[in-house]
Amino acid sequence: MRRNHTKPTSHTRFRPPASVRRALVLASLVVLGLALAWADAPLPRALRAWLAAEEQSTSNADAAAPDAASPRGDAAAFPPAFEPRAPRGDISIARLGAASGAASEGSNIAPEAELALPHRHGRRVDHLSRAHLLRDWDDLAGALTECRRAIHDAPDDVAALALAAELAGLTGRTELAVRAHAQLGRLLPLDARPLVRQARLLVSLGRHAEAVSVGEEAVLRNPEYVEAYQVLGRAHLAQGALAKAMLRFEQAVHLHPEHGYALNNLGLTYLRAGEAQKAADVLVRAAELLPHVAYVHNNLGVAYERLGQVEEARAAYAAAMHLSPRYVQARVNADRMRRTAHADMAGARTVREQPRPTQGEAPASR
Repeated sequence: MRRNHTKPTSHTRFRPPASVRRALVLASLVVLGLALAWADAPLPRALRAWLAAEEQSTSNADAAAPDAASPRGDAAAFPPAFEPRAPRGDISIARLGAASGAASEGSNIAPEAELALPHRHGRRVDHLSRAHLLRDWDDLAGALTECRRAIHDAPDDVAALALAAELAGLTGRTELAVRAHAQLGRLLPLDARPLVRQARLLVSLGRHAEAVSVGEEAVLRNPEYVEAYQVLGRAHLAQGALAKAMLRFEQAVHLHPEHGYALNNLGLTYLRAGEAQKAADVLVRAAELLPHVAYVHNNLGVAYERLGQVEEARAAYAAAMHLSPRYVQARVNADRMRRTAHADMAGARTVREQPRPTQGEAPASR
């Protein structure tokens, strides 16, 4: 009888070495990370058109093919397996879709075209948290970019708009800050502060008529808000409307008698209107409230010089130069006073022939 010398088949499972298993786990994590970040990864320009055509053809094929599970083969009764995506890398036509998952439902506020930053991603992203983190890292430009993405996802997000306005101002993007404050003003119809900030920026941009319109709306929202009258006065003063500027600054001082910047601007308006005594009275109070502001002392020196109070004018100019040694206007005024004094001592000039003093510094920004 022949014996079967065949070895029995082993049923033990193959177990790869531990090093191989660790390498496989790491490779799987890398592949998973790439898959999650694929929606945010930029593609070469040559592949964008091809990818868009492929996705479009795929979506059309899914919509045209009858569903095998349907007894009638009516594909219209079933939605396609996936939503067609916008071409990758072309953010100008990408719109907020179901994939973003961050837009607030039922929102009637449309994002500002230049303020919101269109984008696409395959997972929900908290752009506002990213913005705060980048700001803590002093990456203001990156934080502003994340804020604009957050505004695109949720145009009625007040926190994102407020942070975007602040960051835009810090990075010199004044136009973006104007738009952010305007959007905040529409979202907060009872709050005058966004409008006042918007009006200040408009004044800095030289758009005084718009600043007046926005400032008037702020006054209607809160007639007791002193900064609304202050910014209105600055806009009127920049336009040369001295009577209107005087009225608004007087209203601001009436609401807040110790508002040093409003007093300075009122005194400057009196100077431009030729009322030197009123200007001096107001600017004395402003200098007491703002002893460390150089241009207030310079304006006070101009008022004293027009009143013929030479020693007081020299002291005011000297105080302005001491506070700000590089303050050109105060230095020019002081040098003129010095030359005039030497000329008077030499008998070469009379007091009536003295040149007219300058009208002082620009109005205070606050």
